[in-house]
Amino acid sequence: MKKRLSSFVFLFYLSIAFALGQEEKLKLAVAGLTHGHVGWVLSAIDRGDFELVGIAESNQELAEKYAEQYGFSMDLVFKDLEVMLEETQPEAVAAFANTFEHLKIVQAAAPRGIHVMVEKPLAVSLEHAQEMANLAQTHQIHLLTNYETSWYPTNHQAKEILESGEFGKAIKVIVRDGHRGPKKIGVGPEFLEWLTDPKLNGGGALMDFGCYGANLMTWLTNGERPLSVTAITQQLQPQNNPKVEDDATIIVNYPDKQLIIQASWNWPIGRKDMEIYAEKGIIYADDRNQLRTRMAEGYDGFQEKTVELPELDPPYPDPFLLLKAVIHHEIKLPPFDLYSLENNLIVMEILEAAKESAKKGKTIYFD
Repeated sequence: MKKRLSSFVFLFYLSIAFALGQEEKLKLAVAGLTHGHVGWVLSAIDRGDFELVGIAESNQELAEKYAEQYGFSMDLVFKDLEVMLEETQPEAVAAFANTFEHLKIVQAAAPRGIHVMVEKPLAVSLEHAQEMANLAQTHQIHLLTNYETSWYPTNHQAKEILESGEFGKAIKVIVRDGHRGPKKIGVGPEFLEWLTDPKLNGGGALMDFGCYGANLMTWLTNGERPLSVTAITQQLQPQNNPKVEDDATIIVNYPDKQLIIQASWNWPIGRKDMEIYAEKGIIYADDRNQLRTRMAEGYDGFQEKTVELPELDPPYPDPFLLLKAVIHHEIKLPPFDLYSLENNLIVMEILEAAKESAKKGKTIYFD
Protein backbone atom coordinates (compact mmCIF):
# COMPACT_ATOMS: atom_id res chain seq x y z
CA MET A 1 0.00 0.00 0.00
CA LYS A 2 2.81 2.43 0.87
CA LYS A 3 4.46 1.72 -2.46
CA ARG A 4 1.21 2.39 -4.33
CA LEU A 5 0.62 5.64 -2.46
CA SER A 6 4.19 6.73 -3.17
CA SER A 7 3.68 6.20 -6.88
CA PHE A 8 0.53 8.34 -6.80
CA VAL A 9 2.34 11.11 -4.91
CA PHE A 10 5.19 10.97 -7.41
CA LEU A 11 2.72 11.08 -10.30
CA PHE A 12 0.93 14.06 -8.76
CA TYR A 13 4.09 16.14 -8.51
CA LEU A 14 5.28 14.95 -11.93
CA SER A 15 1.97 16.07 -13.41
CA ILE A 16 2.30 19.47 -11.75
CA ALA A 17 5.82 19.84 -13.11
CA PHE A 18 4.65 18.86 -16.59
CA ALA A 19 1.73 21.27 -16.45
CA LEU A 20 3.76 24.21 -15.15
CA GLY A 21 6.31 23.58 -17.85
CA GLN A 22 3.72 24.39 -20.50
CA GLU A 23 3.35 28.08 -21.28
CA GLU A 24 -0.33 28.25 -22.19
CA LYS A 25 -3.22 27.00 -20.08
CA LEU A 26 -6.14 25.22 -21.71
CA LYS A 27 -9.37 27.21 -21.51
CA LEU A 28 -11.73 24.47 -20.37
CA ALA A 29 -15.48 24.40 -19.73
CA VAL A 30 -17.56 21.67 -18.11
CA ALA A 31 -20.90 20.58 -19.54
CA GLY A 32 -23.01 18.97 -16.83
CA LEU A 33 -22.36 17.95 -13.24
CA THR A 34 -24.54 14.84 -12.98
CA HIS A 35 -21.78 12.35 -13.84
CA GLY A 36 -20.20 10.90 -10.71
CA HIS A 37 -16.69 11.30 -12.16
CA VAL A 38 -16.93 15.08 -12.41
CA GLY A 39 -14.78 15.32 -9.29
CA TRP A 40 -11.80 14.46 -11.51
CA VAL A 41 -11.91 17.85 -13.17
CA LEU A 42 -13.23 19.89 -10.23
CA SER A 43 -10.48 18.64 -7.91
CA ALA A 44 -7.83 19.72 -10.42
CA ILE A 45 -8.98 23.34 -10.90
CA ASP A 46 -5.98 24.90 -9.16
CA ARG A 47 -3.13 22.73 -10.41
CA GLY A 48 -2.14 25.01 -13.30
CA ASP A 49 -2.57 23.24 -16.66
CA PHE A 50 -6.09 24.50 -17.41
CA GLU A 51 -8.37 27.38 -16.55
CA LEU A 52 -11.98 26.50 -15.77
CA VAL A 53 -13.89 29.24 -17.60
CA GLY A 54 -17.48 28.01 -17.24
CA ILE A 55 -19.85 25.28 -16.12
CA ALA A 56 -23.21 24.48 -17.72
CA GLU A 57 -25.66 22.91 -15.26
CA SER A 58 -29.40 23.54 -14.96
CA ASN A 59 -29.60 21.99 -11.48
CA GLN A 60 -28.52 24.96 -9.35
CA GLU A 61 -28.77 23.02 -6.09
CA LEU A 62 -26.30 20.46 -7.43
CA ALA A 63 -24.01 23.22 -8.70
CA GLU A 64 -24.05 24.92 -5.30
CA LYS A 65 -23.16 21.65 -3.59
CA TYR A 66 -20.10 21.21 -5.81
CA ALA A 67 -19.16 24.90 -5.53
CA GLU A 68 -19.00 24.52 -1.76
CA GLN A 69 -17.15 21.22 -1.96
CA TYR A 70 -14.51 22.28 -4.49
CA GLY A 71 -14.34 26.02 -3.84
CA PHE A 72 -15.30 27.48 -7.21
CA SER A 73 -17.49 30.55 -7.65
CA MET A 74 -21.11 30.22 -8.71
CA ASP A 75 -20.30 33.01 -11.18
CA LEU A 76 -18.84 30.23 -13.35
CA VAL A 77 -22.18 28.41 -13.52
CA PHE A 78 -24.65 28.89 -16.38
CA LYS A 79 -28.03 27.21 -16.68
CA ASP A 80 -27.80 27.08 -20.48
CA LEU A 81 -24.98 25.34 -22.39
CA GLU A 82 -25.05 27.58 -25.46
CA VAL A 83 -25.04 30.76 -23.40
CA MET A 84 -22.06 29.46 -21.44
CA LEU A 85 -20.15 28.64 -24.64
CA GLU A 86 -20.88 32.06 -26.15
CA GLU A 87 -19.91 34.03 -23.07
CA THR A 88 -16.83 32.06 -22.00
CA GLN A 89 -15.35 31.01 -25.38
CA PRO A 90 -13.55 27.86 -24.16
CA GLU A 91 -11.10 25.90 -26.25
CA ALA A 92 -12.57 22.61 -25.06
CA VAL A 93 -15.51 21.14 -23.18
CA ALA A 94 -15.36 18.20 -20.78
CA ALA A 95 -18.77 16.50 -20.77
CA PHE A 96 -20.01 15.27 -17.41
CA ALA A 97 -23.72 15.04 -18.19
CA ASN A 98 -25.69 11.89 -18.96
CA THR A 99 -24.62 9.98 -22.07
CA PHE A 100 -27.75 10.95 -24.03
CA GLU A 101 -26.64 14.59 -23.81
CA HIS A 102 -23.27 13.91 -25.46
CA LEU A 103 -24.82 14.55 -28.87
CA LYS A 104 -26.35 17.85 -27.71
CA ILE A 105 -22.99 18.97 -26.33
CA VAL A 106 -21.19 18.22 -29.60
CA GLN A 107 -23.98 19.92 -31.57
CA ALA A 108 -23.38 23.08 -29.54
CA ALA A 109 -19.58 22.93 -29.40
CA ALA A 110 -18.48 21.68 -32.82
CA PRO A 111 -19.85 24.55 -34.97
CA ARG A 112 -18.03 26.96 -32.64
CA GLY A 113 -14.74 25.10 -33.16
CA ILE A 114 -14.69 23.90 -29.54
CA HIS A 115 -13.11 20.50 -28.88
CA VAL A 116 -14.97 17.92 -26.76
CA MET A 117 -14.00 15.12 -24.43
CA VAL A 118 -16.81 12.87 -23.17
CA GLU A 119 -16.82 10.21 -20.49
CA LYS A 120 -17.17 6.67 -21.83
CA PRO A 121 -19.00 5.47 -23.81
CA LEU A 122 -19.03 7.86 -26.75
CA ALA A 123 -22.82 7.87 -27.11
CA VAL A 124 -26.06 6.07 -26.22
CA SER A 125 -26.37 4.63 -29.73
CA LEU A 126 -24.52 4.18 -33.00
CA GLU A 127 -26.85 6.72 -34.62
CA HIS A 128 -25.88 9.38 -32.05
CA ALA A 129 -22.20 8.43 -32.40
CA GLN A 130 -22.23 8.78 -36.18
CA GLU A 131 -23.90 12.18 -36.00
CA MET A 132 -21.31 13.31 -33.44
CA ALA A 133 -18.50 12.04 -35.67
CA ASN A 134 -19.89 13.88 -38.70
CA LEU A 135 -20.02 17.12 -36.71
CA ALA A 136 -16.47 16.64 -35.43
CA GLN A 137 -15.12 15.92 -38.88
CA THR A 138 -17.06 18.74 -40.56
CA HIS A 139 -15.88 21.34 -38.05
CA GLN A 140 -12.39 19.84 -37.57
CA ILE A 141 -12.54 19.41 -33.80
CA HIS A 142 -11.07 16.71 -31.60
CA LEU A 143 -13.73 14.43 -30.09
CA LEU A 144 -12.12 12.22 -27.43
CA THR A 145 -13.61 9.57 -25.17
CA ASN A 146 -12.16 9.10 -21.69
CA TYR A 147 -11.85 5.67 -20.06
CA GLU A 148 -10.15 5.00 -16.76
CA THR A 149 -8.38 1.98 -18.28
CA SER A 150 -6.69 4.23 -20.85
CA TRP A 151 -4.36 5.33 -18.04
CA TYR A 152 -3.46 1.81 -16.86
CA PRO A 153 0.24 1.05 -17.39
CA THR A 154 -0.59 -2.67 -17.35
CA ASN A 155 -2.73 -2.37 -20.48
CA HIS A 156 0.01 -0.48 -22.31
CA GLN A 157 2.65 -3.00 -21.22
CA ALA A 158 0.40 -5.89 -22.28
CA LYS A 159 0.12 -4.39 -25.77
CA GLU A 160 3.89 -3.93 -25.99
CA ILE A 161 4.50 -7.55 -24.98
CA LEU A 162 1.94 -8.79 -27.50
CA GLU A 163 3.43 -6.70 -30.31
CA SER A 164 6.93 -7.94 -29.50
CA GLY A 165 5.92 -11.39 -30.72
CA GLU A 166 7.41 -13.13 -27.68
CA PHE A 167 4.09 -14.79 -26.82
CA GLY A 168 2.92 -15.23 -30.39
CA LYS A 169 -0.41 -14.02 -31.74
CA ALA A 170 -3.42 -13.38 -29.52
CA ILE A 171 -6.11 -16.04 -29.80
CA LYS A 172 -8.56 -15.09 -27.05
CA VAL A 173 -8.91 -11.91 -25.00
CA ILE A 174 -11.12 -11.75 -21.91
CA VAL A 175 -11.98 -8.39 -20.37
CA ARG A 176 -13.91 -8.13 -17.11
CA ASP A 177 -15.23 -4.85 -15.74
CA GLY A 178 -17.75 -3.84 -13.11
CA HIS A 179 -18.70 -3.63 -9.46
CA ARG A 180 -21.61 -4.48 -7.14
CA GLY A 181 -23.94 -2.07 -8.92
CA PRO A 182 -24.52 1.70 -8.85
CA LYS A 183 -26.99 1.65 -5.97
CA LYS A 184 -24.96 -0.80 -3.89
CA ILE A 185 -21.75 1.21 -4.18
CA GLY A 186 -23.61 4.38 -3.27
CA VAL A 187 -23.36 6.63 -6.31
CA GLY A 188 -25.03 10.04 -5.94
CA PRO A 189 -28.77 10.34 -6.65
CA GLU A 190 -28.27 12.56 -9.71
CA PHE A 191 -25.88 9.94 -11.17
CA LEU A 192 -28.02 6.94 -10.25
CA GLU A 193 -31.09 8.52 -11.82
CA TRP A 194 -29.69 8.46 -15.35
CA LEU A 195 -27.21 5.59 -15.06
CA THR A 196 -30.11 3.15 -14.64
CA ASP A 197 -32.27 4.79 -17.33
CA PRO A 198 -32.22 2.98 -20.72
CA LYS A 199 -32.75 6.22 -22.66
CA LEU A 200 -30.22 8.42 -20.87
CA ASN A 201 -27.53 5.72 -20.56
CA GLY A 202 -28.38 3.64 -23.63
CA GLY A 203 -28.75 0.57 -21.39
CA GLY A 204 -27.34 -0.70 -18.11
CA ALA A 205 -24.18 -2.68 -17.39
CA LEU A 206 -23.78 -3.57 -21.06
CA MET A 207 -23.16 0.09 -21.92
CA ASP A 208 -21.52 1.15 -18.66
CA PHE A 209 -18.90 -1.60 -18.60
CA GLY A 210 -19.14 -3.42 -21.93
CA CYS A 211 -17.50 -0.45 -23.63
CA TYR A 212 -14.16 -1.07 -21.88
CA GLY A 213 -13.49 -4.41 -23.54
CA ALA A 214 -14.55 -3.19 -26.97
CA ASN A 215 -12.29 -0.15 -26.61
CA LEU A 216 -9.26 -2.17 -25.51
CA MET A 217 -9.69 -4.83 -28.20
CA THR A 218 -10.07 -2.25 -30.98
CA TRP A 219 -6.82 -0.70 -29.75
CA LEU A 220 -5.01 -4.05 -29.47
CA THR A 221 -6.04 -4.99 -33.03
CA ASN A 222 -5.24 -1.54 -34.48
CA GLY A 223 -8.81 -0.93 -35.55
CA GLU A 224 -9.94 -4.35 -36.77
CA ARG A 225 -13.73 -4.66 -37.07
CA PRO A 226 -15.21 -7.97 -35.89
CA LEU A 227 -17.13 -10.51 -37.91
CA SER A 228 -19.96 -10.99 -35.43
CA VAL A 229 -21.27 -10.27 -31.94
CA THR A 230 -23.33 -12.51 -29.66
CA ALA A 231 -24.61 -11.26 -26.31
CA ILE A 232 -26.63 -12.50 -23.36
CA THR A 233 -27.93 -10.12 -20.70
CA GLN A 234 -29.58 -10.67 -17.33
CA GLN A 235 -31.28 -8.60 -14.67
CA LEU A 236 -30.10 -10.06 -11.37
CA GLN A 237 -31.02 -7.06 -9.18
CA PRO A 238 -34.50 -6.06 -10.37
CA GLN A 239 -35.08 -4.18 -7.14
CA ASN A 240 -32.07 -1.94 -7.81
CA ASN A 241 -32.04 -1.82 -11.62
CA PRO A 242 -35.68 -2.24 -12.66
CA LYS A 243 -35.34 -0.66 -16.12
CA VAL A 244 -32.05 -2.10 -17.39
CA GLU A 245 -29.88 -5.19 -17.58
CA ASP A 246 -27.22 -5.44 -14.88
CA ASP A 247 -25.15 -8.29 -16.32
CA ALA A 248 -23.87 -8.89 -19.84
CA THR A 249 -21.64 -11.44 -21.55
CA ILE A 250 -20.57 -10.40 -25.04
CA ILE A 251 -18.70 -12.66 -27.49
CA VAL A 252 -16.99 -10.75 -30.28
CA ASN A 253 -15.59 -12.89 -33.10
CA TYR A 254 -12.74 -11.96 -35.44
CA PRO A 255 -11.24 -14.04 -38.27
CA ASP A 256 -8.42 -15.40 -36.10
CA LYS A 257 -9.29 -14.44 -32.51
CA GLN A 258 -12.13 -13.92 -30.07
CA LEU A 259 -12.99 -11.32 -27.44
CA ILE A 260 -15.14 -12.16 -24.43
CA ILE A 261 -16.48 -9.18 -22.50
CA GLN A 262 -17.93 -9.78 -19.04
CA ALA A 263 -19.64 -6.58 -17.92
CA SER A 264 -21.52 -6.66 -14.65
CA TRP A 265 -23.08 -4.72 -11.83
CA ASN A 266 -22.95 -7.96 -9.82
CA TRP A 267 -19.27 -8.48 -9.10
CA PRO A 268 -18.67 -8.79 -5.34
CA ILE A 269 -15.42 -6.85 -5.78
CA GLY A 270 -14.90 -3.97 -8.22
CA ARG A 271 -12.64 -4.93 -11.09
CA LYS A 272 -11.09 -3.78 -14.37
CA ASP A 273 -8.84 -6.51 -15.72
CA MET A 274 -7.79 -8.18 -18.96
CA GLU A 275 -6.37 -11.55 -19.95
CA ILE A 276 -4.67 -12.13 -23.29
CA TYR A 277 -4.31 -15.79 -24.28
CA ALA A 278 -1.66 -16.06 -26.99
CA GLU A 279 0.01 -18.96 -28.80
CA LYS A 280 2.86 -19.37 -26.30
CA GLY A 281 1.49 -18.00 -23.05
CA ILE A 282 -0.83 -15.66 -21.20
CA ILE A 283 -0.62 -11.98 -20.30
CA TYR A 284 -2.65 -10.86 -17.28
CA ALA A 285 -3.33 -7.18 -16.67
CA ASP A 286 -4.68 -7.80 -13.19
CA ASP A 287 -5.35 -4.16 -12.31
CA ARG A 288 -3.85 -0.74 -12.92
CA ASN A 289 -0.31 -1.62 -11.80
CA GLN A 290 0.11 -5.41 -11.50
CA LEU A 291 1.00 -7.38 -14.62
CA ARG A 292 1.62 -11.13 -14.73
CA THR A 293 2.85 -13.30 -17.58
CA ARG A 294 2.83 -17.07 -17.93
CA MET A 295 5.06 -18.62 -20.58
CA ALA A 296 3.85 -22.15 -21.37
CA GLU A 297 6.02 -25.20 -20.64
CA GLY A 298 4.89 -28.65 -21.71
CA TYR A 299 1.25 -29.62 -21.24
CA ASP A 300 0.21 -27.61 -18.20
CA GLY A 301 3.46 -26.11 -16.92
CA PHE A 302 4.44 -22.48 -17.09
CA GLN A 303 6.94 -19.89 -15.89
CA GLU A 304 5.19 -16.98 -14.19
CA LYS A 305 6.55 -13.47 -13.73
CA THR A 306 4.84 -10.66 -11.80
CA VAL A 307 5.75 -7.00 -12.08
CA GLU A 308 4.41 -3.87 -10.35
CA LEU A 309 4.45 -1.14 -12.97
CA PRO A 310 4.95 2.58 -12.31
CA GLU A 311 2.47 5.12 -13.63
CA LEU A 312 2.78 6.27 -17.23
CA ASP A 313 4.61 9.51 -17.94
CA PRO A 314 2.50 12.68 -18.28
CA PRO A 315 0.31 13.53 -20.04
CA TYR A 316 -0.98 9.95 -20.37
CA PRO A 317 -2.11 9.22 -16.78
CA ASP A 318 -4.38 12.28 -16.73
CA PRO A 319 -7.25 12.91 -19.19
CA PHE A 320 -7.10 16.72 -18.89
CA LEU A 321 -3.35 16.89 -19.41
CA LEU A 322 -3.84 14.66 -22.44
CA LEU A 323 -6.71 16.75 -23.79
CA LYS A 324 -4.57 19.88 -23.51
CA ALA A 325 -1.58 18.17 -25.14
CA VAL A 326 -3.68 17.02 -28.11
CA ILE A 327 -5.37 20.41 -28.65
CA HIS A 328 -2.12 22.36 -28.30
CA HIS A 329 -0.31 19.98 -30.69
CA GLU A 330 2.09 18.78 -28.01
CA ILE A 331 1.31 15.18 -28.94
CA LYS A 332 -0.51 13.41 -31.77
CA LEU A 333 -2.60 10.37 -30.92
CA PRO A 334 -1.73 7.28 -32.96
CA PRO A 335 -4.44 5.67 -35.14
CA PHE A 336 -7.14 3.87 -33.15
CA ASP A 337 -5.79 5.20 -29.86
CA LEU A 338 -7.96 4.43 -26.83
CA TYR A 339 -9.22 8.05 -26.77
CA SER A 340 -9.70 8.35 -30.52
CA LEU A 341 -12.92 8.84 -32.43
CA GLU A 342 -12.19 6.07 -34.94
CA ASN A 343 -11.69 3.58 -32.11
CA ASN A 344 -14.87 4.58 -30.32
CA LEU A 345 -17.01 4.41 -33.44
CA ILE A 346 -16.10 0.72 -33.66
CA VAL A 347 -16.86 0.41 -29.94
CA MET A 348 -20.34 1.76 -30.63
CA GLU A 349 -20.81 -0.73 -33.48
CA ILE A 350 -19.97 -3.56 -31.09
CA LEU A 351 -22.25 -2.26 -28.33
CA GLU A 352 -25.12 -1.69 -30.77
CA ALA A 353 -24.74 -5.22 -32.11
CA ALA A 354 -24.59 -6.59 -28.54
CA LYS A 355 -27.86 -4.87 -27.60
CA GLU A 356 -29.52 -6.19 -30.77
CA SER A 357 -28.16 -9.70 -30.18
CA ALA A 358 -29.43 -9.80 -26.59
CA LYS A 359 -32.84 -8.50 -27.65
CA LYS A 360 -33.30 -10.89 -30.60
CA GLY A 361 -31.52 -13.87 -29.10
CA LYS A 362 -29.25 -14.41 -32.07
CA THR A 363 -25.78 -13.61 -33.39
CA ILE A 364 -25.42 -10.31 -35.23
CA TYR A 365 -23.09 -10.37 -38.23
CA PHE A 366 -21.16 -7.34 -39.46
CA ASP A 367 -21.19 -6.33 -43.12
